[in-house]
Amino acid sequence: MANKKITILFLPDGSSRTRQLKIPKAVFILSFILLLMACAGLAYVIQDYWIIKKQMPGLVGLGKTNQEKDVQLISLAQRINQMGENMVESKAFVNQLRVMVNLEPSEDNTQFLGVGGSDPAFLDPKLVREQGHRKLARMMHRSLDNLDTEISAQIKDMSELKRYLENQKSMLAFTPSIWPAKGWISSRFGYRISPFTNKKEFHRGLDICARMGSPIVAPADGVVVYAGKDYGYGNLLTVSHNYGLKTRYAHMKKILVKKGQSVKRGQKIGLVGKTGRTTGPHLHYEVHLNGVPVNPLRYILN
Repeated sequence: MANKKITILFLPDGSSRTRQLKIPKAVFILSFILLLMACAGLAYVIQDYWIIKKQMPGLVGLGKTNQEKDVQLISLAQRINQMGENMVESKAFVNQLRVMVNLEPSEDNTQFLGVGGSDPAFLDPKLVREQGHRKLARMMHRSLDNLDTEISAQIKDMSELKRYLENQKSMLAFTPSIWPAKGWISSRFGYRISPFTNKKEFHRGLDICARMGSPIVAPADGVVVYAGKDYGYGNLLTVSHNYGLKTRYAHMKKILVKKGQSVKRGQKIGLVGKTGRTTGPHLHYEVHLNGVPVNPLRYILN
């Protein structure tokens, strides 16, 4: 669906309250695409940088006419200036990506002004002959050193952004964000009147009514940590999803996975049943965060 959003959970230590950040799924995917584009642009600048750096040592001592030297020096100086402009644009682009994913922009320490500094007229061929090839070559070397520093800083900045996005991607893979079974909710999370005692009780999950034998799927990637029987829950399955998240599935007719087995989101893990203490076939579904039951609807995206 076009309006689907991705929920990012911030899980603080101790008993601090869990916070959620919802961002459109399209924005998250776009961030990855834009990051790849930024990496490609930076790779192009780095390649150009090394080509120029290899050409620099022999320029001053070339046995060519002064006019040929002037043309070559100015051409290289213009390319260095263009690389500097590309570097500034690339830095701004990466900072925009950081803002999109709620990261602080990196500090702007860019001091690169190019070979001609603030006066582009310096790249005029007549001025080159007046100022001398060696002076222009020194300025070009200094500019290349500045570019070297900027390239290193941007590689570090983009690596940090890549690690952050990969971490969020991993967290999303382990978030129980889809329905574990198709049906209708007969009892929600929270206080209710017990169908057995007719007294008020706290219901720790969702009851999803479905036909006997309907499939139950894993709502996220994880590992089975328990698959067995419980007096009240009947056939009970528990899956750990990392980041302090676990899900539980009760009253199952049949468990299709074993303890220690890895499961993927959408994988069939069991069948709806009515084992244990129940009034009819349904799935009792729980989500636990750091050992505390929470409302599963907080995580389901659709």
